[in-house]
Amino acid sequence: MSYPDGRLNLGTLKGVSSVVGPHGVGASPNDKKSKNKFIRGKKKSIFENYMSKEDVSEGLKRGTLIQGVLRINPKKFHEAFIPSPDGDRDIFIDGIVARNRALNGDLVVVKLLPEEQWKVIKPESSDKETEGAYESDLPEEICGSHLQQSLKGHKDSPDVIIEAQFDDSDSEDGRGNTQNVLVDDIKKLSVSVHEKDEETEAQRSYLACPVSYRKLVKTDAGAPSAKVESTSMAQDTRASPERSLQRSAKVVYIVEKKHSRAATGFIKLLADKNSELFRKYALFSPSDHRVPRIYVPLKDCPQDFMTRPKDYANTLFICRIVDWKEDSNFALGQLAKSLGQAGEIEPETEGILTEYGVDFSDFSSEVLECLPQNLPWTIPPEEFSKRRDLRKDCVFTIDPSTARDLDDALSCKLLADGNTYEVGVHIADVSYFVPEGSELDQVAAQRATSVYLVQKVIPMLPRALCEELCSLNPMTDKLTFSVIWTLTSEGKILSEWFGRTIICSCTKLSYEHAQSMIESPTKTIPEQELPPISAEHTVEEVHQAVLNLHRIAKELRKQRFLDGALRLDQLKLAFTLDYETGLPQGCHIYEYRDSNKLVEEFMLLANMAVAHKIYRAYPERALLRRHPPPQTKMLNDLEEFCDQMGLSMDFTSSGALNKSITEIFGDDKYSLARKEVLTSMCSRPMQMALYFCSGMLQDQEQFRHYALNVPLYTHFTSPIRRFADVMVHRLLAATLGYRAVPDVEPSVLQKQADHCNDRRMAAKRVHELSTSLFFAILVKESGPLESEAMVMGVLNQAFDVLVLRYGVQKRIYCNALPLRSHHFRKVGKKPVLTLVWDPEDMEQEPVQQVITIFSLVEVVLRAEAAALKYSAILKRPGTEDLLGLQDKEECDCDHDHEQED
Repeated sequence: MSYPDGRLNLGTLKGVSSVVGPHGVGASPNDKKSKNKFIRGKKKSIFENYMSKEDVSEGLKRGTLIQGVLRINPKKFHEAFIPSPDGDRDIFIDGIVARNRALNGDLVVVKLLPEEQWKVIKPESSDKETEGAYESDLPEEICGSHLQQSLKGHKDSPDVIIEAQFDDSDSEDGRGNTQNVLVDDIKKLSVSVHEKDEETEAQRSYLACPVSYRKLVKTDAGAPSAKVESTSMAQDTRASPERSLQRSAKVVYIVEKKHSRAATGFIKLLADKNSELFRKYALFSPSDHRVPRIYVPLKDCPQDFMTRPKDYANTLFICRIVDWKEDSNFALGQLAKSLGQAGEIEPETEGILTEYGVDFSDFSSEVLECLPQNLPWTIPPEEFSKRRDLRKDCVFTIDPSTARDLDDALSCKLLADGNTYEVGVHIADVSYFVPEGSELDQVAAQRATSVYLVQKVIPMLPRALCEELCSLNPMTDKLTFSVIWTLTSEGKILSEWFGRTIICSCTKLSYEHAQSMIESPTKTIPEQELPPISAEHTVEEVHQAVLNLHRIAKELRKQRFLDGALRLDQLKLAFTLDYETGLPQGCHIYEYRDSNKLVEEFMLLANMAVAHKIYRAYPERALLRRHPPPQTKMLNDLEEFCDQMGLSMDFTSSGALNKSITEIFGDDKYSLARKEVLTSMCSRPMQMALYFCSGMLQDQEQFRHYALNVPLYTHFTSPIRRFADVMVHRLLAATLGYRAVPDVEPSVLQKQADHCNDRRMAAKRVHELSTSLFFAILVKESGPLESEAMVMGVLNQAFDVLVLRYGVQKRIYCNALPLRSHHFRKVGKKPVLTLVWDPEDMEQEPVQQVITIFSLVEVVLRAEAAALKYSAILKRPGTEDLLGLQDKEECDCDHDHEQED
């Protein structure tokens, strides 16, 4: 089965003309007729022709060419990078011409430039803006998995609370543990998001995992490239020992156009009214500066656009690039549709979905015909003879209170010996309802994942499956695939069983319900405080099962981290939406508690158990999930930075790093803020976790999952929303003899895995942008918002901060502040930026403020007038330091702070 690359084919939408001409897209600025009138009368190639496939293949084999995914810096769109195959500093691609029409995310082949054209790196330079190039290509495992949301559609409730629903099967992604001290005064309004345009990095989080399937293998933490680049070039870099070179290259071939070639933005008339182009084309300016400006035929534009262009100044359009010739700075595109007014939730959301190639169309009749037609559906009698009947067992779900797609349930019963437990993880048997090769299967494979926005979900499967047929709703017989262990109370696995089952969940617990049971182990919880429980089971029985699971989960978790797991925490966000308008009324940090951890541990355990099972059966065809170790150069640079800052960090392994982060700081507010900053820094060297086919990698050491520190891992526990899990279910079914051995080549499985990786990354980015959109609206409606912030990085003329009350990262620019002057210097290798404020009273002396990493400052978040963006402004320093220290110089000295901590 082959899958598309995720690109969106907008086609010809209603009201948009089809353009046909000499180049397949009609009256192109590149036509022969306009050749002499385009680009100021001269027609010469701007970009190089791409190399042939044969030459590229030969160059890759000989090592003269390098392949990688292109990342374009969102702050400096002329700068781009691809990862270095040897884990060293990224390869630099300078300028649009060197990029050769490739877009962000494309898989490209580059050729190194002569050494005299390489980029000069000056370690003394503090301008790390190129770090922003990583903003849209970060692994979900590092960034924190997307927050699932389910809408609470009760009309009797004026507000809709969109909860942060964690992907419990996937805690490798970093279930951020809410840091209660830090958020004590955040409860009313706080978030953890990553800003699209100005953050140096997405806030990221990590996690590591279970135990009984862990083989302790010593690994080097290896480590990646530092991103401390300077824009200057030097004639002789060897003359200065403090300078180094960054390899630079140019794109010579695009292997796969993974960027959708679709963009949202605005149209305007061309500047030169006398040119022939003016009468044929408008100029489309994408909101994302990494996408080039695009010529669009005027016939695609609204009829009155030429006469009333200002009427459309704030109208968002979708445009798709259809051509980009070697002789044109601008691409040629086709306007697809008008989205509506910029700054409104739905137009902006549709634009985000389109740019990232998310299919949000309704499911076709052919797809829906694959579903059971005779409703209400009941389990066929023959299934009972094929499955283990667990309907009498005390099985229940634990999910956010608003969740509708319940794909995992738990059970736990004490065995007759009084010392061991039978613990079950029961997962919706989605593969039963998705016949392989069917229209439904093909659409699910193409979508690959559900996409979670703040206000809604774009499902991978039709809602009839997500919310009814597959969802493990209470007091209803359901088909499941189960992993059942015999465990001691210490979490030691004595035996395990895999198989298809039938369950009947006795109740639907929320995380809050389970948490109340954990916090009140001896108290009988009143029935009115709990959801309905089936007559076959009691509140006490469910309560005891939750307590037993909690006790075992604590032991599993403890052993997991002793065995070397890593977790990089991140704050998570939940919005409260107005039911009538859909606008955010407020937001709060989602608190990650013991009930979340309980579910997390058993989902991780199931994923590891299934990984071992399918790999033993099909060592060439197992669909697994690996996480490479951090990039060597970047990790080495981070270690050097920590040494300079007096932070005793051990980067030799995932477990050592986790121990360092856990133990290095205290639990006061200032220490926790520093921990947040350091966690963000530690996330940057981490690489992307990837699905892969085991037969495509020769070295089994590459199978390992660095953050979880386990040899084998996969995804099994969320088949309603991840197609990779459906594939794993089919493999497990074949392993157990339920179906034929899969007749598919490893290369085909790898192609499917690659597509799942691409769509998972796109879904993560869409979620981040949706979160940023809603927070920007909140700032616009409720701002300006004030908060303390901690400095994360210092540049020549700006600095990055973590805004503590809201969990967001922002960049503050010196030229936006009422400063008399600002001065940058290095103290040793530590960057220091001194701000000299104009006095409010002319008779007063100017106020100096010293900015270093880990400094505390006061900031104001305020909306920007033109668009749904917000910026941070530094408040003028007061007479007392934020830390309450009397001596200004002492306050500005980070070494003193480190000694105090």
